[in-house]
Amino acid sequence: MSYPYALTFKNQHFTHLSEDTRKLNAHTLLVQTPSNAPFVQAHLAKEPKTPTIHALELYGLLNLSLKIVGVTGTNGKTTTASCIYSLLLDLGHACALLGTRGFFISDRRVKEKGLTTPTLLELYMDLAQAQAEGVAYFVMEVSSHAIAQERILGLEFVARVHTNITSDHLDYHKDLETYRAVKNSFFQGEGLKIINRDDPFVRFNPINAYGYGLEHKTHLSTDAYSLHPSLSAHLSFKPTPRAPAENALLHSPLIGRHNLYNLLGAVLCVRLITDRPLSDICACVPNFLGVKGRLEVVRTSPLVVVDFAHTADGFTQIFNSFAGQKIKVVFGAGGDRDQSKRPLMGQVATKHALKTYITSDNPRSENPLDIIKDILEGIPESKRPSVVVEADRQSAIELALSELREDEILLILGKGDENMQIIGSTLHPFDDCQVVRAFYKDKT
Repeated sequence: MSYPYALTFKNQHFTHLSEDTRKLNAHTLLVQTPSNAPFVQAHLAKEPKTPTIHALELYGLLNLSLKIVGVTGTNGKTTTASCIYSLLLDLGHACALLGTRGFFISDRRVKEKGLTTPTLLELYMDLAQAQAEGVAYFVMEVSSHAIAQERILGLEFVARVHTNITSDHLDYHKDLETYRAVKNSFFQGEGLKIINRDDPFVRFNPINAYGYGLEHKTHLSTDAYSLHPSLSAHLSFKPTPRAPAENALLHSPLIGRHNLYNLLGAVLCVRLITDRPLSDICACVPNFLGVKGRLEVVRTSPLVVVDFAHTADGFTQIFNSFAGQKIKVVFGAGGDRDQSKRPLMGQVATKHALKTYITSDNPRSENPLDIIKDILEGIPESKRPSVVVEADRQSAIELALSELREDEILLILGKGDENMQIIGSTLHPFDDCQVVRAFYKDKT
């Protein structure tokens, strides 16, 4: 793709940048990235005079001076990044946000949803646009694919935030050790790092590393916290062991223990990059109402919650948020994606739920019943009587709702705020929340 951008390189003026050797003309500067390097070299062998710049030179050429915050982890990236963005805006900073929800500049959506982390050149163009609009902080989600494919090459991060590292995308990374190594590689430099110290799988360079946690005493700790009916905590921040503690109360309308982790990571990040008092930052937390499709309460009586959780660990976090309550769950698993997590998702769901409705997610090119069969393999025979199989997602949700009692909770997991279902190569309009609202509207 070619992007309009006026610049001068080696005394030559250009109006466009492109990483596609098929999209070149006299006014377009070719950008070599790790992904397109073989194509660029093949092109230069035929056209050696083609003006070309390496991606590592882009940051300086575009005169970027943004304070970039990168957030990575298996779960919690979107909520944590969105909370950092919200807090910075409330504290008066011009800010941009880039991730699965799209591209935002100061509360204005600039682009719709796309890849968690876009291609390298598109990312640089987003950064350039944000800077041109006066943005100071650029908060972005960083996926494991982006790290492995060097789609963040050359970026200078003011902070790198870690949420957790469990298991996902093994269809791409092949094994758990490789996946964890890729995630952990993001935290090996000497720049500022914000680390969830309760995560047993994180490995990081201790220089300029600051921790947060619920179980371990670290730089940002909780002296006490409550999960019901919503989140509250007494926080203690000690930048060094001998420094006096800075204390503040945190209150949030969000629910769930894992959201408390997300808030802690966001608060610590903002505390360190802005040097604003902890109490000022915590005073802004109630304004952050969460992210659509992430532990979203669609109905309160009975309680129906939609969430994007699509891994066994994500399931565990969700269920732990409602520990001791009567839970039912609807979920499926994505087709053409990591198959190893399917039985684990089934195992976790039936361990915690009174009744489990197994259905389709985005089956893509796979047979939905084959995916469901993989999920069932993780479910013990003793739990099979509490399992219902309904491949049609709308029918499964409606069945679960029709059987839901006032004292029970229904969790609809996997798709979150997605408004399409991918069946084969076709996109079908589908929204879990709309299915729920339509069901209850018909009952009134």
